Amino acid sequence: MDLNSDLGESFGAWAMGDDAAMLDIVTSANVACGFHAGDPAGILRTLERAAERGVAVGAHVGYRDLAGFGRRNMDVSSEDLTAEVIYQIGALDALARVAGTRVSYVKPHGALYNTIAHDARQGQAVIAALKALGGDLVLMALAGSPLVARARAQGLSVVGEAFADRAYTPEGTLVSRKEAGAVLHDPAHVAQRMRRFAREGVIEAIDGSLVTLDAGSICVHGDSPDAVAMARCIRDLLAADGVALGAFARAGA
Repeated sequence: MDLNSDLGESFGAWAMGDDAAMLDIVTSANVACGFHAGDPAGILRTLERAAERGVAVGAHVGYRDLAGFGRRNMDVSSEDLTAEVIYQIGALDALARVAGTRVSYVKPHGALYNTIAHDARQGQAVIAALKALGGDLVLMALAGSPLVARARAQGLSVVGEAFADRAYTPEGTLVSRKEAGAVLHDPAHVAQRMRRFAREGVIEAIDGSLVTLDAGSICVHGDSPDAVAMARCIRDLLAADGVALGAFARAGA
C-alpha cells in the first residue's frame, strides 16, 4: 500500500505543513507546481528532501488559483487546461531533475481533482496532457470515479486513491468541505478507518454505510494541523498488521 501526502505548498513567508516530517513517513509526495500553492525555492527544497529519502514524486497540478488554494471551481477551456497541466508538470520535472529525482505520476489538486472525477470534458483535457507527454506518467484519481475507467481506456496507468482524513458520501465521493464533518482530525480514528480499508477494502461513509474502494494509495493532506500525527499513526498501524508500504511509482532519477 502506498501512503501519500500533498507537499511543497508553502509560499514565501506563508508556511504550510511540515514537509520534512512527512517525508520521513510517506512513500509518495504530491508536490505543488506553483499554480495553487508553492514557490520555486520551497518546492526545490521539498524535492531535495524527497530525493534524499527515496520518496516517489508526483506533480500536484491544479487550477491557476493561488488566492483560493486551488479549491474554487473553474470553467477552464480544454485547450487552456491541457496546456496548463503540461506546463506545471514540466516546471516540476525540471526542478525534480536538479534535485536528483523525477516526476513519476500526476495527482490533480483540489477543485480540479474533484471536477475531473466526473466532468468528462475537463477530465479529457487532463488525460490529453498526460498523453501528450508520452503517456508514461501514472495518473492518481479518486477511486471508483468515472475518470479511472476513462483514462485506462485511453492507455494510461491509473492508481485509485482513498482519503484518510476526509469523509465520504454513500456514493463514494468526498463530502464537501463546506459541510460539517467533512474533514477528519483524530489520528487514532483515521488510522483505524485505514486499517479497515486495508483489510476489507471498505470505508465507512458519513451516514454509516460502507463504501467499497479499489485504491492502491492512501492520502493524508499535508495542510492539516494533525497531518504528521495521522500519517505516522496510519503507517504504524498498517505495518503492525503486516501491510507492506511502498510507492506505486518508481522513485529517483
